[in-house]
Amino acid sequence: MSSAGWFKSSYSNDSQTCVEVCFDGERVLVRDSKFASLPAIRPVLMVTSTQWSAFTTAIRAAEFS
Repeated sequence: MSSAGWFKSSYSNDSQTCVEVCFDGERVLVRDSKFASLPAIRPVLMVTSTQWSAFTTAIRAAEFS
């Protein structure tokens, strides 16, 4: 996973307090960037692309506010 194409939101600043996402086929991986220098302890959340799509759609619709 270390060589995967991780990225942060374009709304993020240069700090290490962001969520990073990687699209890996049918999986979407999500991690906290503050653990970038500690890959052995960095937890990664893995969801399907369908779950990720439902989540981001709900965010855009303000379903969590």
